[in-house]
Amino acid sequence: MYLDYYGLKIEPFSITPDPRFLYFTRRHREALDHILYGIQGRKGFIQITGEVGSGKTTLCRALLDRLDPPRYQTALILNPCLTELEMLRSILAELHLPARADEDRLTLLERLNAFLLEQARLDRDVILIIDEAQNMSLELLEQVRMLSNLETDQRKLLQIILVGQPELREKLDDPRLRQLRQRILVRFHLTALSYDEMNEYIQHRLRLSGAARRLQFDRAALRAIFRYTRGTPRLINAVCDKTLLLGYVRQTDRFKGRQVRLAIRELEGHAA
Repeated sequence: MYLDYYGLKIEPFSITPDPRFLYFTRRHREALDHILYGIQGRKGFIQITGEVGSGKTTLCRALLDRLDPPRYQTALILNPCLTELEMLRSILAELHLPARADEDRLTLLERLNAFLLEQARLDRDVILIIDEAQNMSLELLEQVRMLSNLETDQRKLLQIILVGQPELREKLDDPRLRQLRQRILVRFHLTALSYDEMNEYIQHRLRLSGAARRLQFDRAALRAIFRYTRGTPRLINAVCDKTLLLGYVRQTDRFKGRQVRLAIRELEGHAA
């Protein structure tokens, strides 16, 4: 709605996990470095956690852009609320392997293992990324651990990245998952943006969206955004998007604290 008015090519504050807009804070760079270290070192399991809206899914998308085929074969599971058979079928589907509904667990595992062995022969790595892993049952987490037993004498055949909210760490502390916890050799926790990083993040997204006008958030506006969002990227996007909409309605590209506070009130469902 407001793109033409502000001279924008694309929406700067969409909440979809678009890797083009990924703003690499120091912590995001460290997170990606940890993941790449784990993959290149074939560590087996990698754990990435962060609060809701901290950029975990966007980080996964950016990682996939780095892992180009055929050197890497990747499978991304976005909804892990699955049974064991459903998980196996989803993994095979992501790897473009057949998986009929009437095939049992052993048949599916044999097909996955044959594929992994062939990729190893070609010196290719297979990466399984499970997002929202905190939603997995203890039983399914244990079954995922069993997938790490697919190996040769020289290497792990499958690198598994568990991505989730802080509850994932709590779940992995369960004594019943001690074998899985012991196998996770690379861990990293994403924290929220600082005030300065938030300011840079906003400007970064505006630049990438092709802002022709000089959109400005004054100090009071930025303080109001940070106070409400506490540096969480998803909330920053929501507040800034609503603020731009209000600016369009009022025909302004200069945003003050009162406009941001009004945007927050509307986001919270309060009357203007």
